[in-house]
Amino acid sequence: MDTNKILSADLLDLIFDDRNKAYGAYDLRKTYSTRIKKSLLITVSVVWLAFTGAALASSVSPKPKDDMKITEVTISEITPEPEQLPEPEPPQPEPEPQVRTEQFTEYNIVPEDEVEEPAPEQTDFDAAKIDLKTNDGVDDDGTAIPDKPLDDGKGIIDVPKNPEPDIFEKVEIDAKFAGNWEKFLTRNLDPNTPVDNGAAPGNYVVLVQFVVDVDGSVSQIKPISSAGYGMEEEAVRVLRKAEKWIPAIQNGRQVKAWRTQRIVFQVLGDE
Repeated sequence: MDTNKILSADLLDLIFDDRNKAYGAYDLRKTYSTRIKKSLLITVSVVWLAFTGAALASSVSPKPKDDMKITEVTISEITPEPEQLPEPEPPQPEPEPQVRTEQFTEYNIVPEDEVEEPAPEQTDFDAAKIDLKTNDGVDDDGTAIPDKPLDDGKGIIDVPKNPEPDIFEKVEIDAKFAGNWEKFLTRNLDPNTPVDNGAAPGNYVVLVQFVVDVDGSVSQIKPISSAGYGMEEEAVRVLRKAEKWIPAIQNGRQVKAWRTQRIVFQVLGDE
């Protein structure tokens, strides 16, 4: 290279001075900056197109509706209800036949030529009822016909049952002491009670009423006599100790019933 051109020559030309520039390396280095600019420009353009396309796509695509609701529906089998047939009406009773009646006639004695209508014979009333007017019908056999059916047309007459009392006053078999009653009195009754209270000689009968339950227990003990001299109180005390009794029997079963017990006190005189 000439000396005059060295100062103004490019560095690349200096490097490749006296070398084969057609080989390719010189040209690559010579156009390096131009190719870098083109690459950057192409890269920026592609990136810009990508962002622009994404923005346009997001603006064009429809937005999902927030107010959309999804309701779940369950289908179940419905069983039809059986048809309810109306209850048959009870049979109506047949109407009673009309009974023959004869008009009641007030008898007045008048001449025969003034009689407007002859009075009925006595035999006409044998099979007829007396009424305000005469009607044809069947003969009256004396059976009373009620105004309405006694059973409301059901054909069945209910006979009311008497409710059983809580405590029977009268029974078929009375309650009795479960054991030897005389022996029980001998052990528990104080025979000197009337003597200690100043009773005169004689026999004194004390009656005590009480309830015997189905389990044999005794309750509601009360005297119904008035012998006095402390004998009623003594009898009540003794009966409270008689705990077990055999219940009364009514209609073949044990029932709760009243029981009246008789106790005799004997006061002997001085011999």
